[in-house]
Amino acid sequence: MADIIQRSKERVKQGIRKLIRPLIFITIGVIFGFPVFSILYYTMIRTSTPQFCASCHEIQPAYNTWKTSTHSNNAQGFVADCMDCHLPAPHDTLNFFYAKTIHGVKDILVHAIGTPYNREKTRQTAYASFKNEQCQKCHRNLLYIPDKRGAMLAHRSVVYARPGYEKSCVDCHKNLVHVDRETYAYKQYNMSYRGLGL
Repeated sequence: MADIIQRSKERVKQGIRKLIRPLIFITIGVIFGFPVFSILYYTMIRTSTPQFCASCHEIQPAYNTWKTSTHSNNAQGFVADCMDCHLPAPHDTLNFFYAKTIHGVKDILVHAIGTPYNREKTRQTAYASFKNEQCQKCHRNLLYIPDKRGAMLAHRSVVYARPGYEKSCVDCHKNLVHVDRETYAYKQYNMSYRGLGL
């Protein structure tokens, strides 16, 4: 009987020893992993702001034209930031990080090498890369615009396009955001921004 108890105690001790090593590794992982994750998350959030994008002088004109557009100033108070239009949705995590990294590396190389920045060429490249899903992240209710039947029908031909007749949102809405303006594009108001230091 004492022999059985002794063997049971040995099994319990072996079981505890087997658990101790994984618990130590998990604890070390949490202690070091949480700060690393927090720093990476903070960096991602901080580098996703329009102000960060505008820190490159090449992007400054795009930032200024965004500030005067309805994507920054509108009656609803909604603001579409750079990443809302230029990157995939954040919930598509791998694609989002890949696109963000590629954009960032490209912008840094252009800035470091010092090649002349061609705003119009960059704009055309951006328009060619836009997918309708990027616009539809925010513009979801395109098919039910009761006071604008023509717009509703035009959107229907884009959302439910026949094969061979596909269109991009920017085919019709090219000049919404990055266009030099003398005034703020704010629904019924045209506010001059010259005296506002922009």
